Amino acid sequence: MTRKRVAVIFGGRSGEHEVSIVSARSVMAALDPARWEAVPIGISRSGDWLTPDETRAALESGARAFHGLGRPLLSAAEALAALASCDVAFPLVHGTFGEDGTLQGFLEMAGMPYAGAGVAASAIGMDKALMKALFREAGIPVARYSVIRSWEYTLHQNTSMALIEDAIGYPCFVKPANGGSSVGITKVRSREDLPRAFAAAFACDDKVVVEEAITGRELECSVLGNEQPEASVVGEIVPDREFYDYDSKYDPASKTELYIPAPVTRAVAEDARELALRMYRVMGCEGYARVDFFLTPGDRLIANEVNTIPGFTSISMYPKLWEASGLPYRELLTRILELAFERHARRPRP
Repeated sequence: MTRKRVAVIFGGRSGEHEVSIVSARSVMAALDPARWEAVPIGISRSGDWLTPDETRAALESGARAFHGLGRPLLSAAEALAALASCDVAFPLVHGTFGEDGTLQGFLEMAGMPYAGAGVAASAIGMDKALMKALFREAGIPVARYSVIRSWEYTLHQNTSMALIEDAIGYPCFVKPANGGSSVGITKVRSREDLPRAFAAAFACDDKVVVEEAITGRELECSVLGNEQPEASVVGEIVPDREFYDYDSKYDPASKTELYIPAPVTRAVAEDARELALRMYRVMGCEGYARVDFFLTPGDRLIANEVNTIPGFTSISMYPKLWEASGLPYRELLTRILELAFERHARRPRP
């Protein structure tokens, strides 16, 4: 069997740069060497593209981030040549400039098969305001929310605060519309907390989502597939602090607990899997994604979000849920790449 070359693209300009590197290390170590040859292509914090040799050297040095390396995309001839030599791409750039449809659009223009959601689903998945509007239009329950632009807040600060109090109330969450890993998110308990919360969110994006705080349990489900997606068993996250923030997710000292399967009734688990598939289809996802929701005390499920490039270490929730469903990590990676080829073959060629 001839091995296929897989361009593993990771790093990037978002606040999730380091998380992306951890995901990529894990994926490259787990790919079946009999079927796949990993070609690492790193992207620095400034957006420069590294050659595979530069990327390997940085990884071997133990670097947690890429600084001062590579060249801007349009000047990165060696990195682009390495990409062109590959059969398929596995984008693992979390957050903006990678998970938001921009990298997917570039790969579409290049005519290269790639893993995961397409341009539209990626863009919607990154923009929480668009995602919630889409779910609400489809009749999928979401938390009450408002959207505020930076210019609106600057010009009409008191009006913005009054809108939040009238439409949402306290406590609530202020979060960047475009972002991930809980970067820039603040829980707000009173008007006095709002200026600091908006400053943190607007540092990440010029559009902010203000969302009611839901009292409930945090459930997650992994989905895999193109035209006929399948849902994994359902898991539960119990944060070690008030909410599931960046440190709760990635700090080695975190005492956050993961329960797989989630300790819920069979009926709730089936409802959650059905809702996960519905959210996945409504967004137009393909390949794979992790779906998150809240379970209220009355066993009502409320959609939270769809993560189109979830964390991908061997201990991340997405692969662990599939492992518990009978699909080991290495086989999961192979299936994701196979789905990339299947979608590419199905696309019409003008």
